[in-house]
Amino acid sequence: MKSLITQDPKILGGKPIIAGTRISVETILELISSGMEKNEILKEYPFLTKKQIQAAVNYAAKLVGKEESYIFDKAQVVAHEISR
Repeated sequence: MKSLITQDPKILGGKPIIAGTRISVETILELISSGMEKNEILKEYPFLTKKQIQAAVNYAAKLVGKEESYIFDKAQVVAHEISR
């Protein structure tokens, strides 16, 4: 199955994009975070599909899910800053 999200160093500096377009995952997320509904995005970018928009959201969710979380208490942060 062909991936809906691709990366190419020659397109947008290698940012993840919707395959076959120059629309980045970042752009889709920014539109959604600004309050746009999927149907509004489809009107603005009629060449996109709901599946492509959802693929962008899923891609970002997987990246966030892979991030490691570091929790420091205030004393650790202060000690780190002092040791610099």
